[in-house]
Amino acid sequence: MGAAIYIPNAGCGQSWPLAARDHDYSSPVRYTRHMPEIIVNGPEGRLEGRYTPAKSDSAPVALILHPHPRYGGNMDNKVTYYLYHAFVHRGFATLRFNFRGVGRSQGEFDNGAGELSDAASALDWLQSVYPNSKGTWIAGFSFGAYVGMQLLMRRPEIKGFISVAPPANMYDFSFLAPCPSSGLIVEAHDDDLVTPLSIHKLVEKLQQQKGITIKHEVVKGANHFFENELPDLMTIVNNYLVERLGPAGIEG
Repeated sequence: MGAAIYIPNAGCGQSWPLAARDHDYSSPVRYTRHMPEIIVNGPEGRLEGRYTPAKSDSAPVALILHPHPRYGGNMDNKVTYYLYHAFVHRGFATLRFNFRGVGRSQGEFDNGAGELSDAASALDWLQSVYPNSKGTWIAGFSFGAYVGMQLLMRRPEIKGFISVAPPANMYDFSFLAPCPSSGLIVEAHDDDLVTPLSIHKLVEKLQQQKGITIKHEVVKGANHFFENELPDLMTIVNNYLVERLGPAGIEG
């Protein structure tokens, strides 16, 4: 398991459509709460992250994954940031980090394979800090949703997931056979990068499996970046977390 350095008081080979080049995921969050900055030892060197500890040693943990690095995706992307705080608010020990080659994270973009290894290393670190954790969740946006769903298949301890705008028309999600955990898939109604049909097919396939529940929600009027519908997205996410975790925020 990779060690981490605390810095106190610190503030798959598929091509993406040309339309993506007219947009980017890099719009930063203007307001940032004080939270520990950490460096996790990843497969290709350091991984830069932000981490909020939990009050309880047995608290659940959550890992949040950002969108495509080649189009400005990083851990300060707005959707990533708000997913992060949705779990912090519910008492999770929560980590978001930059994939290799992003910000101060070392290495180079690896089309998803290396980023999956990065995510596994980050989760290893988080679980090493909370060895008595009640459970593990993962959440990702776009490319981060793709990486997160792959990690879900490799880590049976993951109890739930949130996938926002998973790029089902750009990457092959057939590895979800079967999907091991229940979760939420959120679609942007007016997504100009991810086709609604591809998400519907993915959801229909997963909903046929026994023993898990896949909830599918659509944010009306939202484009891929949820530029004007972020409150609607987070209402869906927060309602789902209440449904799964209860009003107190943490599963019993």
